[in-house]
Amino acid sequence: MLRSLGRWQQRKIATFLFRHRPSVFQKILTVCTGNICRSPVAEYLLRHELVSAGRTVEVRSAGIGAMVNHPADDAALAFMDDLSIPMEAHRAQQIAQSHTRWADLILVMQKHHLDYVVALDPTARGKTFLLGHWSKQEVPDPYQRGQASHVAAYQLVSQEVKAWVKRV
Repeated sequence: MLRSLGRWQQRKIATFLFRHRPSVFQKILTVCTGNICRSPVAEYLLRHELVSAGRTVEVRSAGIGAMVNHPADDAALAFMDDLSIPMEAHRAQQIAQSHTRWADLILVMQKHHLDYVVALDPTARGKTFLLGHWSKQEVPDPYQRGQASHVAAYQLVSQEVKAWVKRV
């Protein structure tokens, strides 16, 4: 049937099918330290980018030393506001084994987060990666380090999220 269609129509159908293919990863967890800066920005950006790509994936975040029930940092909120992605609903939560068992993919900001996750749940080893896995870099913690540190960290998070969206 596809052979009777023109090339343009074939490409259009192929593009549609590619954009709407089921993802291998249905549940993604992002992890940082306090769960008020980097991981919530990654969570909300991933969710936004994946929805924009036509994917239905659940995304959550947690911290290894979470400031439980605290809202996202003001700098993180401002960064997301600039992107027109509301993040006011976010409340920090401490990572638990229930999170690692729930997730199909766990993206952490720094190597010590990866070590923590694997120590918490050894079964998470094969599904836990640095958010900066593809560029081989960590996302440094901007907390209480000034506006420039926050902007740099969130820009890096944004860049790395886009790299993952292409692959999930």
